[in-house]
Amino acid sequence: MINRVEEITRIGVFTSGGDSPGMNAAIRAAVRTAIYNGKKVTGIYHGYQGMIDNNMFEMDSPSVSAIIQMGGTVLKTARCMEFKTKEGRAKAYENVKAAGIDALVAIGGDGTFTGAEIFSREYDIPVMCIPGTIDNDLNGTDLTIGYDTANNTVIEAIDKIRDTAASHNRLFFVEVMGRDSGCIALNAGVAGGAEAILLPEKDTAIEELIDMLSQGADSNKSSMIVIVAEGDKNGGATDVAKRVKEKFDYFDTKVSILGHLQRGGSPSSADRVLATRMGYHAVNELLKGNSRATVGIRGSEIVTTPLEEALSKKELKLNQDLVEIAKIMAI
Repeated sequence: MINRVEEITRIGVFTSGGDSPGMNAAIRAAVRTAIYNGKKVTGIYHGYQGMIDNNMFEMDSPSVSAIIQMGGTVLKTARCMEFKTKEGRAKAYENVKAAGIDALVAIGGDGTFTGAEIFSREYDIPVMCIPGTIDNDLNGTDLTIGYDTANNTVIEAIDKIRDTAASHNRLFFVEVMGRDSGCIALNAGVAGGAEAILLPEKDTAIEELIDMLSQGADSNKSSMIVIVAEGDKNGGATDVAKRVKEKFDYFDTKVSILGHLQRGGSPSSADRVLATRMGYHAVNELLKGNSRATVGIRGSEIVTTPLEEALSKKELKLNQDLVEIAKIMAI
């Protein structure tokens, strides 16, 4: 907790790291909540890089009009190696201080949280973080902003791929984002009726995968879809497809890598509401005197978790019940 509530007159808002659908809704909520409470708001372009480059501007209520439906982030985003140095952070602080900013709302992922925690401790500036990443791999929350939209995007792609796969008796390997987290692969795979799902958290041997596909062939399936998280230990969809094709040629084999398609697009209703709630609570927590924390959702309730705890505690995000269900649904 901090005892600087009376000192907070201007809040800086920024996005950092990978973009995710719903970030704009969070920006909008944070800006308008701050203004409602009589505070001024400064937008910081390109995250931590914008602090170092002094790329900031005044925000008011009209400046966030008609952005709730937009994907990406109107504040832009960037990865900033210079901010990882003490010299870079010192330069950032001088610009933040000169702009009259005395509290920060940071929207992003693990790297954003790490930077915010260090910056806040070094310069005693209040900060609240909002989890924005499609990977749903952050601690302190059941869901991150953008995860629902990314799932819907992947499911729509799977449905379309299924149509063409069934028309040609094809086996499709569909690669989705998730270097360290299989949340998108698992949820979209179950929702899209995938015959197999390869996850970073779970070792699946090529022989085991071929056995699963052979069972499907024996059941006279007209097509099959395997969802592969990009961080799967077998090397991604292209490598997996090549190795499977060498031993299993029942189907014509194709690969589809969805890539950054998953990050774009208008956020879903669920992500818009979640982001709005988180933006609102982030500002209110700052004004209550809370700092160095992240807002999150547990069940249906918005909660806060100290950044130090959120960054050090590792949670298993995969729903193990869903892992078992996926195996059964594939028969």
